[in-house]
Amino acid sequence: MSSSAGTQAAPQSVTPLAGTRVVDLSTTLPGVVCTQFLADSGADVLMVEPPGGSPVRSLRGWPAFGRGKRSTVVDLKSGSGADELDALLRDADVVVTTFSPAALAELGIDSEALLARHPRLVIAHITGWGRSGPWRDLKGYEGLVLAKAGLSHAVRRMANPPRPSYVTVPYASFAAGHIAVHGILAALHERDRSGLGQIVDADLVRGVHSIDAWNWFGEMVGIRWPDAYENVEAWTEEGTPQSPMLLALLAAPTKDGHWLQFAQVSPHLFAAMLTEFGMMELLADPKWKGFPALESPVLYKEFWSIMLAKVGERTLAEWQQVFDNNPDLCAELFRSGPQVLDHPQLVHDRRSTVVEDPEVGPVRQPSTLIHTADGPLRQPSPAPRLGEAGAGWRSEGVAMAGGDASSQPPLAGITIVEFGEMFAAPYATSVLADLGARVIKFENVNGDNIRNLLQFPEAAGAKVMQGKESIQVDLHTDEGKAVAHRIVASADVVLQSMRAGAAERLGIDAATLRAVKPDLIYVSAPGYGVDGPYGARPSYAPSIGAAGGVALTNTPDAACATSCLDEVMHQAPRVTSAGTAPELQSDGLAALAVASAILTALIGRDRGNPVNDVRTSMLGTVTHVLTDWLVDYPDAPTAPAPVHDGNGLSALYRIYAAGDGHIFLAAPQPKEWQPLVDALRDFADLADDRFATPEGRAANDDELARRLEAVFGKEPAAFWEKRLSAAGIGCVELYEGAPARLIQTDPALAAEYTVPAVSPVFDEHLRFSPLAGLSRSATRAPGGCLAGQHTAAVLREFGYDDATIAKWQDAGVINCG
Repeated sequence: MSSSAGTQAAPQSVTPLAGTRVVDLSTTLPGVVCTQFLADSGADVLMVEPPGGSPVRSLRGWPAFGRGKRSTVVDLKSGSGADELDALLRDADVVVTTFSPAALAELGIDSEALLARHPRLVIAHITGWGRSGPWRDLKGYEGLVLAKAGLSHAVRRMANPPRPSYVTVPYASFAAGHIAVHGILAALHERDRSGLGQIVDADLVRGVHSIDAWNWFGEMVGIRWPDAYENVEAWTEEGTPQSPMLLALLAAPTKDGHWLQFAQVSPHLFAAMLTEFGMMELLADPKWKGFPALESPVLYKEFWSIMLAKVGERTLAEWQQVFDNNPDLCAELFRSGPQVLDHPQLVHDRRSTVVEDPEVGPVRQPSTLIHTADGPLRQPSPAPRLGEAGAGWRSEGVAMAGGDASSQPPLAGITIVEFGEMFAAPYATSVLADLGARVIKFENVNGDNIRNLLQFPEAAGAKVMQGKESIQVDLHTDEGKAVAHRIVASADVVLQSMRAGAAERLGIDAATLRAVKPDLIYVSAPGYGVDGPYGARPSYAPSIGAAGGVALTNTPDAACATSCLDEVMHQAPRVTSAGTAPELQSDGLAALAVASAILTALIGRDRGNPVNDVRTSMLGTVTHVLTDWLVDYPDAPTAPAPVHDGNGLSALYRIYAAGDGHIFLAAPQPKEWQPLVDALRDFADLADDRFATPEGRAANDDELARRLEAVFGKEPAAFWEKRLSAAGIGCVELYEGAPARLIQTDPALAAEYTVPAVSPVFDEHLRFSPLAGLSRSATRAPGGCLAGQHTAAVLREFGYDDATIAKWQDAGVINCG
């Protein structure tokens, strides 16, 4: 374990979900993520495991994933299994399953029948593809989802030269787990009104698409108006930057081989970096005219090479001294594994803890995702041993009557006031708007910066504006502060994501707003934290991807080669793309966690367990995404890492080149081996003694991969998907194009995953459907809004007359769009 692990005083326990009983049938990571969050928040989670234990016990992160839960053994395939499960569900509020529709049918678990017997039960299904649609019967492995949906193609820059690449970070699993949390908690909140439970659906396809900030609308513009603007790749085919943004987001190694991620995005910060590098005088040369936009890739490469060399002139310690002395210059160290938990901000915020596990010893792990002003919600208990249910699960057996059915959105009547910019927090309220919450978004008089990040107006911000009412108010003025306070007085939740100190300066900090409304739920969701050594720093997805371990989890080899400039230039596109591919980045993950935190606080208020000062951070969220890699305990197994030149985790879980295109093969379980052998019998003899056992296949993984490479090269990818899928083997053809374009242009996929919406920019258009599906409660699918579109209407609603509105508009206090 890391020497800084230490021990910390247990936080005072805060349990907003106390009294909520969850039966956990999940056997894969998305369900584990969901129920771990619920347990951390105070829910009583009972794992129902098969004889021999759940597959999740084999995960490296099991001591953290299982914390705070109970365990009981039920053989669902036995004659008595259904009755035993039914008895447990009589005492439950929620059941979570990750079984496929076919597997549920085989077990005789019919959700509608369960709901009829237990009308207050919330039944959450987490699947790979959804329980309907053209992909519903495919195996639900994350690797298959990312390949089929185009995400393996989207991260092709993780290889140099570019090609489809394996994504190690479990983006889709984490996202789907939190989407299930959203559905569960929204359904519980609605149940307090109707008295009835319902079925919740979450899936990995919607999960991974939720993470993407703006590519959906960027692709929409390209589909509708192909000549609107020219889409230029950030990197040339040879791996040279051809975007000014990549110069500001420089990734480079120090003299002693430590990679740093700079994020000098704003003009004055970029100038500070060039000044420190001693490069400002270069710009007087006419060859750099138009800088930072340059005329050719050759010039970009030359300027980039100079910047890389400048970073390499100093050691990490020397650069750290520069950062300490220059507040306009900072960079994150690329971290990985347990080292991530040593980040100064995470240490300051107590975002790691040590749990004494009776089986493996002290386990250092992320603390609860939600914090309060006093730190983590609670100190977790260790993961249960098999069958360790403990006492107190069963109720007195009082039947809970049903209530009146309602089709209203589950969050109808909830008002959220948002003070935040960009994506990592504000997208959370878009998700909750789909579930029926009213969201009033405060924007400055120039509008949220995200609106102008793409060349086509509003395309970058359209997703995060969905379902909101935008008002533009200058909070630096006394009048602006008064408007904010008046509106907050009628709100349930305030969300802010500003850097440390900014909310106080604007008069919208927690203390000030709770004086306006004492029972207000105040949620802070900055990049780093509300205070501490990094609290005042700007946060960007590349910085968090480096600091939080995302980049080096995806490409652990990329940061090793720094012996010469050519080697650095070869690896820099890989390590950069690994942490900040546009479709897969930390902002979206953080937003989903913020939505979970808001809903948890609402349930706590419903149940008389209030938590009014709620804190998350983008950096803290990433530690939960990477739990399997960050946990630290004696003799911990090796963390999963890509092999075979970054194609996957093993010969049986990886990308292969086919005769035409690529496939992803997912057959890692022992029970899948013989069906694979049989399906490939006409093409290769895999009945080799070396491969006869799981241990033998692992020991001879490289040879097995070579055999399969030769086999799959004989036929096109579409052939292999059809043949192996028919044999019950996980295999899909990779989509080698933009993921958002695939969903929008394939009619069957659009029918499953999208809904029509209307916005003032795009008129009627397709948007991704609400993330969580609910069997009874309605969801909404509104489009986006313009900056200040609702200023006048909202001000009138809150008692301001037209004369005042006109006066403030003239004075620049407000902007009515």
